[in-house]
Amino acid sequence: MGTLYVVATPIGNLSDMSERAIATLRAVDLIAAEDTRRTRQLLNHFGIQKPMTSYHVFNERAKRDELLDAIRKSDVAIVTDAGTPGIADPARDIVRAALGAGLTVSPIPGASALSTAASASGLIDGPFIMLGFLPRSGAERRVAIGKAAASGMPLICFESPNRLVDTLEDLQTALGDRDASVMRELTKIHEEVIGGKLSQLHARFAANPARGEIVIVVAGSTSEDETEEVEAEEIVRRLLSSGMKASEAAREAATMTGLPRSDLYAIAQRLKTAWQ
Repeated sequence: MGTLYVVATPIGNLSDMSERAIATLRAVDLIAAEDTRRTRQLLNHFGIQKPMTSYHVFNERAKRDELLDAIRKSDVAIVTDAGTPGIADPARDIVRAALGAGLTVSPIPGASALSTAASASGLIDGPFIMLGFLPRSGAERRVAIGKAAASGMPLICFESPNRLVDTLEDLQTALGDRDASVMRELTKIHEEVIGGKLSQLHARFAANPARGEIVIVVAGSTSEDETEEVEAEEIVRRLLSSGMKASEAAREAATMTGLPRSDLYAIAQRLKTAWQ
């Protein structure tokens, strides 16, 4: 009986590859890779020659039984193009299937855009919400942001440079002008970590479009410094941004704040009128 090794690979700088990850990839009998061409470049860099099979979001279910059979016979590693498998990358399906079949799963930790961004933002000191890659559709993106915003917790998301400006605008609409950080090309030659208010970041990237891979970190709510009325308005704004109707937002906000539903409905109506 073999083991499924979930192996983290560098998100940019190859020097971030751990000795344990290299040793694991040298020892396994098969490597399941999100993109075998990219993984071959990584393996060549470290002088590793191993059989590979493709494993990505479009074939993970079709490959499930094949990989389970392989794990039953020998050790298999799963890697993605960059970072830790299973965090906004393929791996969840085969990991759950392997555990469900009573097979051994062993994580080989390493680089992760999520933890890298969280540590470099200076905005997270407790629980936060990971949104992963946001929907491409503007309407779906706003709903995803709005639902997360209602928690008041810090947010982390991945975004395309082509949609960065629109997403920063949607974040400001749903959250208010919070502190945030836009991180570009983490661990790579052109790495940038840029902090500021969401409005400042929006203006910066509207004037100078970004390139490369983007991670956005947004601070949590600072409602403790706000009056009760402003806090209630922020909660209603978040709920409306999640796609709720004014009456639904007022009812939910009343449960959260203890304030009269009629007052909160008036706030919801005012906000909806201002957005039109």
